[in-house]
Amino acid sequence: MRQRSDLSAGTVVARSPGLSRSALVLRLVLRELRGGLKGFGIFLACLALGVAAIAAVGSTSRALNEGIASAGTLVLGGDMSFSLMQREASDREQEELSRNGQLSSIAILRAMAVAGDETALVEIKAVDGLYPVVGTLETTPVLAVDEIFRARNGVFGASADEALFARLGLKAGDRIRLGAITLELRARLDSEPDKIGAGLGFGPRLLMSQEALRATGLIQPGSLVRWTYRLSLAPGKQLLDTKNLIERELPQAGWEIRTRERADPRFLRDTDRFFQYLTLVGLTALLIGGVGVANAVGGYVERKRPSLAVFKSLGATGGLAVTVYFTTVLAIAAMGIAFGCVFGFALPALAVKMFGALIPVPLAPTIAWRELMLATVYGFLITAIFAIAPLGRMHDTPVSMLFREGVTPSRQPLRKRYLVVLMVCVIILAAVSILTAHDRKVALIFIAAVFAATVILRIVAFVIMALARKMPRNRNAMLRLAMTNLYRPGALTPALVLSFGLGVTLLATLNIVDANLRRELAQVLPERAPNFFFLDIPAAQAAAFDNTLHEMAPGIIVERVPNMRGRIVTLKSRPTASVTPPPDVSWVLEGDRGITYSEQIPKGSRLATGAWWPEGYKGKPLVSFEDRIAAALNLSVGDDIVVNVLGRNITATVANTRAVDWRSLGINYVMVFSPNTFAGAPYTQLATAVLPREASTPVLEAAILRRMAKDFPSITSVRVKDQLDALAGLINQLLFAMRGAGAVALAASLLVLAGALASSQRARLYDAVILKTLGATRMRLTGVYLMEYGFLGLVTAVFGIGIGILLSWFIVRQVMNITFAWLIGGAAATAFIAVIVVVCLGLIGTWRILNHKPAAVLKEL
Repeated sequence: MRQRSDLSAGTVVARSPGLSRSALVLRLVLRELRGGLKGFGIFLACLALGVAAIAAVGSTSRALNEGIASAGTLVLGGDMSFSLMQREASDREQEELSRNGQLSSIAILRAMAVAGDETALVEIKAVDGLYPVVGTLETTPVLAVDEIFRARNGVFGASADEALFARLGLKAGDRIRLGAITLELRARLDSEPDKIGAGLGFGPRLLMSQEALRATGLIQPGSLVRWTYRLSLAPGKQLLDTKNLIERELPQAGWEIRTRERADPRFLRDTDRFFQYLTLVGLTALLIGGVGVANAVGGYVERKRPSLAVFKSLGATGGLAVTVYFTTVLAIAAMGIAFGCVFGFALPALAVKMFGALIPVPLAPTIAWRELMLATVYGFLITAIFAIAPLGRMHDTPVSMLFREGVTPSRQPLRKRYLVVLMVCVIILAAVSILTAHDRKVALIFIAAVFAATVILRIVAFVIMALARKMPRNRNAMLRLAMTNLYRPGALTPALVLSFGLGVTLLATLNIVDANLRRELAQVLPERAPNFFFLDIPAAQAAAFDNTLHEMAPGIIVERVPNMRGRIVTLKSRPTASVTPPPDVSWVLEGDRGITYSEQIPKGSRLATGAWWPEGYKGKPLVSFEDRIAAALNLSVGDDIVVNVLGRNITATVANTRAVDWRSLGINYVMVFSPNTFAGAPYTQLATAVLPREASTPVLEAAILRRMAKDFPSITSVRVKDQLDALAGLINQLLFAMRGAGAVALAASLLVLAGALASSQRARLYDAVILKTLGATRMRLTGVYLMEYGFLGLVTAVFGIGIGILLSWFIVRQVMNITFAWLIGGAAATAFIAVIVVVCLGLIGTWRILNHKPAAVLKEL
């Protein structure tokens, strides 16, 4: 039946002189596709898995961007927002804003809440009587906004996150102390419509009225309070025109302006970067799946040897044959790619439908054409890269070789035209990965790392096969057969080492980076870091503050510096809006930054370029910049910058740059000014406190927090350990997603193994039958395969872990700039489990071969 089909196909070639080449190719491809997809199951699964991962990440990213864009008014609490640090908008500024529509405001700051002997750092959001202008405030029990906040018998009300109730052991109706007043917690805060726009806090949210905030006494000159004014445009007012008008009328305001079209650019920038990492991991899974594509195409070529022989016997050229089968493979690949894209498109919609109430950010599922197209391009490029070699070798294969039904595959050299196609596809893949990346430097590093890992693993596979071939003859028959299987024709070694090695490399890298981050947060940083940060220390209370700390903990080391906030307006006479810094330092120009002044070089930093100003300097304002950031912004000694502080533009000259050790968690700033720059300006102080090692106990730390909250209610006390724990929780969530993507890559490598087993099944069947005929038992053959898979898996895992160590060292030391530790236990355990899975999968795949009766197979030989 198969011979008739082959001859029919060959007849098409012989009898179609009038057909154009493209029409002939199309007709032959359709005939091939009518034959079904037998042998392409793993091929489709590998492509669908990798494409689905990339498409799902891209679609989710687009849904998040679209969700925030469509809900921009909800996120901002209006059409536009104007944020100021350390000061309220003046009457003139508020009047100018009010001319364009309805104006409302919120104030955000940190403070200490006290309930009995317990204290907690809270993130206060104080709202006006119009709140919420957009959306709905959700609380338990359900109360009207006025009912939550208004004063009853001289006591203001508030609403708080569940975390605050749990931390202080409270329930609705209980009271807390905040600054100079008592607050009644009347409801649990379930949902704020503008939560994203208000930013992430250092503690649980405490929602209260601005009237209550003013009564607390927490607002002092120089206090770190962010005032945000939300403008809902009047009918007929245009967004861009209004923005330009306000900037023209109030050029010195120094506020950060956001519009509903870009409601939270910093949040989107961070999520874009995170989604880029996930996309690159998904691309790794697709690359691993490419090995499965190569195996499947190789098996397809072997199955089509009779058809190809008939083609070439009847006059078909090698180029025509390659074109037909290459087009067929691409057509089949389109099915797997389409399935992956459909899954990636559907995932955000499914997430919203099933978990919409639990997702804290707005998602607007849509057809993300760009992201789906990118996933499709990746899928076709990977298919072309891994399919062109086995298909291209058919071009010069002689007909006599094609008619042979031997087990040994032909290994014709690849023509230059196919090598060119292969290289072009590789270059396009690298270019697309880099050009579409949010951070091209990260994408370039990823491409280089994958290329290096691929080359190393290819060399490892070659070395394993060469050593196995040259090993002296072993007396143990099982071991001898296992070693022979490593280099025999159609051996699993190249496919398994590359696919499984890449999967183990990725998981090992993520595991070691994870372990180093945990170590840094749990051991290294706490040893270097101070025990406390204290914010908003009024200068008049500084001496009493120091005395109280020394009274409670003799030997405590307290360091205080002036602390203000400022926003960079221009760099070398260029507005910051026209400056495009590298992605890793763009945060410096977005919003306001902490700034200070000092007579001496701050601790934890050293001069890199320039000279420090002398004591008592009275000349033009000078500024010292962090060296790495100055280089990224193209700043050097002698350049001028303009910084807006408290609504006043200050021009300062870069006097020097500093190398800063940020890991010490001491007090340091990107910008340090000469003291004369802010003469007479209101400010508060920031302090660190380091307890003597022998006195540093949780009991003493808790006592200090209670005393500070009681005696200095306007000072915000931050225990560093609590913030490190919160940071560790956030990092754990991010790494969980990365590990999930890494598991997809490992799943792809297991699919590749399954495909390699399937493609080599014919040769292994003949081997097993002959060996069983010669007296080998099923258990002996199982032992042979166990040795083969176990040896390959272990050797590959060792090299995968080795490459993972190198990559993780680079990420930890060069990217994260933290100390690298050889924490490979978790990576080794993960790799060992993966080896067991590989061995089990290999034995399952070969078990069916061992069940064949020799007589039925020997008849075909």
